[in-house]
Amino acid sequence: MRRETRIGVVIPALDEERALPKVLGALPDWIDELIVVDNGSSDRTAEVARASGARVVVEPRRGYGAACRAGIAALDRPGVVVFLDADASDDPSEIGRLVDPILLEGADLVIGSRVLGDAEPGALTPVQRAGNRLACALIHAFWGVRYTDLGPFRAIKRSALERLKMADQGFGWTVEMQVKAARAGLAVTEVPTRYRRRIGVSKISGTVSGTVRAGAKILYVIFRSLLSPKNSRAGRPGENARGR
Repeated sequence: MRRETRIGVVIPALDEERALPKVLGALPDWIDELIVVDNGSSDRTAEVARASGARVVVEPRRGYGAACRAGIAALDRPGVVVFLDADASDDPSEIGRLVDPILLEGADLVIGSRVLGDAEPGALTPVQRAGNRLACALIHAFWGVRYTDLGPFRAIKRSALERLKMADQGFGWTVEMQVKAARAGLAVTEVPTRYRRRIGVSKISGTVSGTVRAGAKILYVIFRSLLSPKNSRAGRPGENARGR
């Protein structure tokens, strides 16, 4: 179904030439703008993306947040921005499930929850599940907002994204967005989404050092936000994250 609001999709990518054809081939045909951010790949990620019709933006500064910020800057002012990974773990055909609550129900941010959805065996490691639970429990304790996941597959209204003033350059991007959304009292919804084993090796959960660094960064972002002088303990009633 064609939507009147412009939908922009940002896909950060680092050495994902094997997975990208599957990801880009599954995108809905009603997407208005597609940007793949090559975050310093050493393989043919950029060439594969261009061959599939994507606009490629090069961001040589490594970091998930840096890649997302570069993609946002390159978009032509869409009404909604969708983020998903380039490793084929997210299912692009489910983008409509994330976009519709914004267009039809007034949500500001919609998070695709791997926990509420159907995760393929082995797609989420025990460490990832435990880290998710801890981070979400801390956010609930500090700001009164319930989340089940910090997954990267998400859609956000452009006006809300601008309001959040995202700053993190690395692993803390997703939790920063959710903490800032909680503090700002945004209308946040979670929807269950499928999650598959990724193609290739994860740069984060695939290594011990990556897992430790990501976990430490997530906790740092949460506690830094808690100690911020602008901290607010909770959003207004009715604006907490909710599953669908």
